Amino acid sequence: MNIAIVGTGYVGLVSGACFAETGAIVTCVDVDAKKIGRLKAGQIPIYEPGLDELVTKNVKAGRLKFTTSLADVLNDQQIVFSAVGTPPDEDGSADLKYVLQVAQTIGDNLNHYMVVVTKSTVPVGTAKKVRATIQAALDRRGVSVEFDVASNPEFLKEGSAIKDFMSPDRVVVGTESDRAKELLTRLYKPFLLNNFRVIFMDIPSAEMTKYAANSMLATRISFMNDIANLCERVGADVNMVRAGVGSDTRIGRKFLYAGCGYGGSCFPKDVKALIKTADDNGYSMEVLKAVERVNAQQKSVLFDKLSNLLGTGALKGITVALWGLAFKPETDDMRESTALVVIQRLLDAGCKIRVYDPVAMDECRRRIGDAVTYTHDMYDAANGADALMLLTEWKEFRLPNWDIVGKIMNRRIVLDGRNIYDPAELVAAGFIYHCIGR
Repeated sequence: MNIAIVGTGYVGLVSGACFAETGAIVTCVDVDAKKIGRLKAGQIPIYEPGLDELVTKNVKAGRLKFTTSLADVLNDQQIVFSAVGTPPDEDGSADLKYVLQVAQTIGDNLNHYMVVVTKSTVPVGTAKKVRATIQAALDRRGVSVEFDVASNPEFLKEGSAIKDFMSPDRVVVGTESDRAKELLTRLYKPFLLNNFRVIFMDIPSAEMTKYAANSMLATRISFMNDIANLCERVGADVNMVRAGVGSDTRIGRKFLYAGCGYGGSCFPKDVKALIKTADDNGYSMEVLKAVERVNAQQKSVLFDKLSNLLGTGALKGITVALWGLAFKPETDDMRESTALVVIQRLLDAGCKIRVYDPVAMDECRRRIGDAVTYTHDMYDAANGADALMLLTEWKEFRLPNWDIVGKIMNRRIVLDGRNIYDPAELVAAGFIYHCIGR
């Protein structure tokens, strides 16, 4: 089966490599000529464990190709996936200009039956706009070509995206015709053979499912952060509370970890977009608005703890070490990361900042330049620091040598934003230790 995927960002490149791995002939399309040139040269523009090997393998096998022109390859395709970006507008709504540009190109060049699938996260009703855009272009050309639109939202987690794609919890597909359903069933047959669930539904429901899923996960995080903040005030331990709550089979244990806020490309954007969709339809999503407020406050919780500990006026001139910059482990993605908020609060207070992240250092430098000091490893970051903040729970941060850390820091202050350390161990080692909800 021949398919094209437009957009070689996180979703598009991972999807293209994984579809190629199942035997499809995949052409990845992107208007960024430099990016396509790098991909043809074997250079992967994003960090995702295992992606380099998967791309290299399928390029060599002839199942994965790259081009800058959708029009040049359109006639060879049975399915075209649109995986272009949908950045948030200032009002929180998803910007669909790139999605509709893809639809326009398809309409301008389509000459045989095809299924056009939106894989980007888009608001309910986008498929109608895509269909209308393609049909309008066909009408202007004076040609009659059958086509179908569909919605196939992605549920990939950065850091485990290949596993998520190849062994999915579920695949959600929104279709409006039996012909499109049959073609997409053929594409996903390798997953059906392994008994993974492919859930077919109407298109608006598929579009809504992605937003609802991410908003639910964001809600669980903010809810537990709210509980954690209350635990500190009443003397409870949020880890014990989580164990008690998570053991309820109606609730489960996942996404009940307290911390210093969520970030990334999905949760913040999707929560905003769903709130805006509701507002546009005369309904107020009060729970999600609270989720947003709690998360915004939580990103400053470590700064507030440090300020309360030392006094606001005492922060000027001190050195703070940050372990972790990415919004989560196993990615270099800093979009909406807690680190960006913490860095700005510390800089505004006159602090000096030393940072280390296993993979996000270049991304941080691209975003904020030389406002902070970039170090070689976690011990180099802690050297001479008055306080240490753990922001991202990378595995290499889990078992530091606290004797070394204590000797190289000016003051033994540790603020654990992900609750990965043992308070008793830190206190016994002579540290002032603060975490979330304990």
